Amino acid sequence: MADLINVIIAAGGTTAYEDPFDATSMDAAYISLPQLVSCFIAENGGELAGFQGLMWSFDPDDPLPDGWATIGTFARVGLTQRGVGGALFAATREAARTARVTVIDATIRADNTGGLAFYSRQGFVDYDRRVAVPLKDGTPVDRIRKRFDIAA
Repeated sequence: MADLINVIIAAGGTTAYEDPFDATSMDAAYISLPQLVSCFIAENGGELAGFQGLMWSFDPDDPLPDGWATIGTFARVGLTQRGVGGALFAATREAARTARVTVIDATIRADNTGGLAFYSRQGFVDYDRRVAVPLKDGTPVDRIRKRFDIAA
């Protein structure tokens, strides 16, 4: 998982992550995280094709309402737009229902047109915009906030 996301981070522009992961930090962020609702992987021919994590909101600097969870989706470079994310989201939706998540938040860099389109295809709708969130180098980049309401 770290190898997959590190290629995406190195390419830039499609993830809010700027620092690479190692096995320990990946485990802490997507496997052993106490706020984790689910983390699913997709394989293609025995190779990791992507992963999707869903976690309860826990950022004190960006609190969300009770019952909201945040999502992150990552597909191997070269395998985007091949159904990986959609297949992962089907499993994540069910896990969210089971965990009684009411709303899933996807906060996406405004320059990540592929990510914005992906979440829109899954049924997410825009609900907010965080303006000029600085990258590590100070470059301001807006974040588009999308939501998916879990039906009862």
